Amino acid sequence: MTATATLAWREFRFQRRMFWRNPTAAFFTFLLPLFLLVLIATVFSLNQSDLNHFIPGIAGMAVMSATFVSLAYNLVFIREQGILKRIRGTPEPMSSYFAGVISNAIWNAILQVVIIIVLGHVLYSTPWPKDWVEVVVITIIGVAAFASLGIAVAQAIPNFDAAPAYMNAIFLPMIFISGTFYSTDHLPRAIKAIATALPLKHIIDGLYGALVSGKGLSHHATAIAVLLAWGAAGLLLATRYFRWE
Repeated sequence: MTATATLAWREFRFQRRMFWRNPTAAFFTFLLPLFLLVLIATVFSLNQSDLNHFIPGIAGMAVMSATFVSLAYNLVFIREQGILKRIRGTPEPMSSYFAGVISNAIWNAILQVVIIIVLGHVLYSTPWPKDWVEVVVITIIGVAAFASLGIAVAQAIPNFDAAPAYMNAIFLPMIFISGTFYSTDHLPRAIKAIATALPLKHIIDGLYGALVSGKGLSHHATAIAVLLAWGAAGLLLATRYFRWE
């Protein structure tokens, strides 16, 4: 058990180095949400009410980008290059390998949420979270849900050339209907119903509650239940259909 944990830690450190040595991945996974935060908030001179919705929205998008999008892209790439098959043939336990890969994505997501909260407070006077426990719980559950979904979706992508089309077909509509850039209160009923069934809106709502309303986790029991359901579905599909080659 100790050897497996040690190898997982080394794999995590290796994944961190590889992440920062890939400028494209570092920009789209880590820097793009921060860039959108500063650009949109500054160019459109958002008022305080809009900022209070926008900051949690960007934080939720960062969670999805760092886990769901990143893991799906990376797994498809290393599978199609034959790297995943070769890794399976090494003495490294698969649990250590996937622990390192997933931990890297989780670390990126958590770090981004913290940076976005700090930037929102320092640059745009959004309040510090009224409930840090809620921030932590919603972020962890959201990260787990999107990580499992990213691994599951990777199995449906036939090759790396098709990955951008598959991922953008999911990512772009979801961020626009889930309240990333604005409140969903005035969305048409049908679109709002779709957004409510998807996981991103519940991460954003939970973070908004922690940052602005401070009503506590009990107020977001439905959001937590939906995120747990998506996480369980992603884990089931990822386990059932995972491909090494």
